[in-house]
Amino acid sequence: MTESKKIVSDYNKVNPSTTGLVESEVDSDAIPEGPIPESREPVHFQIPTEYGGMRLDQALAKLLPEYSRSRLQEWVIGGQVKLNGAAATIKQKVWGGEKIEVTPQSIAADQPYLAEDIALDIVFEDDSILIINKPVGLVVHPGNGNWEGTLLNALLHHAPHLHEVPRAGIVHRLDKDTSGLLVVAKTLIAQTNLVRQLQERTVSREYLALAHGEVLRGGKVDAPIDRHPSQRTKMAIVEGGKPALTHYAVVESFPGCTLLRCKLETGRTHQIRVHLASIRHPLVGDHIYIKGAQKCPPHMREVLAAFPRQALHAERLGLEHPATGEWMEWQVDMPADMLQLLADIRRIAREDQPGTP
Repeated sequence: MTESKKIVSDYNKVNPSTTGLVESEVDSDAIPEGPIPESREPVHFQIPTEYGGMRLDQALAKLLPEYSRSRLQEWVIGGQVKLNGAAATIKQKVWGGEKIEVTPQSIAADQPYLAEDIALDIVFEDDSILIINKPVGLVVHPGNGNWEGTLLNALLHHAPHLHEVPRAGIVHRLDKDTSGLLVVAKTLIAQTNLVRQLQERTVSREYLALAHGEVLRGGKVDAPIDRHPSQRTKMAIVEGGKPALTHYAVVESFPGCTLLRCKLETGRTHQIRVHLASIRHPLVGDHIYIKGAQKCPPHMREVLAAFPRQALHAERLGLEHPATGEWMEWQVDMPADMLQLLADIRRIAREDQPGTP
């Protein structure tokens, strides 16, 4: 086996999904289907008699197994499937012998990712890795309607050779509205090494999180996380889900809220948000995982309610350099909106305690 083939083989053993991505604070983990051309000439089929009685989408799934059921349904809805020369519907029954015409068309997920000139806040860079301070509002990886303007698009412009590295070197992600540090691999060797470190839980990731309620002492939440059983865009603590462990410590206490330092041992989707909500201390600004009004002094409640995003910042990152083996650490300040929020909270706390300087 040549060295290059061995590297790819090792990479696939580490990450059999072939995505090159370890789950972290992430908006979506959908993997696009394999690319197809921009458009094709219509493809013609005849419904086999043994498919009689099936719905059209069920028959199409058997005739075109390389495409997902949802993709085929999109084509039917979009008028790209004709049954005996006429427009069809998803639930329409077929009885065998009908003539089907399908015109496959690509969607945004199928297209090559574009390089875009988007400014990056680069904390560290060498031949193996990039350490990025991600701003609030920047999506890390294209998906779910965000096919452009992402960190991946910016990386392809900054380092064009990342077209040759899976996911442009991205090995973990942050939510769109979470700020802070993440690492990007610049080579396949570095990516394989970083994926291993993440899976072995040797990468150190610490977040600052402003949580509702007054947390009296530090602790940990050890509870499995998976997709919410009925609300598929949310995550939840689910029996039989993926193991997830979050440590938290009190940094600063205020009336009605607490600034916490959270350290991840695992990196599940929305892990900190779900775990803190499970102990009744949801993140300030996290409208997905907050249930009902939070107890808080009136002046403080107004300030907290106005914060437009989850108050979460990836402050510290530590890892073993994939080329040198040296342990390296980085730290970045909170973004301006969180700093202003904390300043307002401290001011209100002083005003509510007469005699406090």
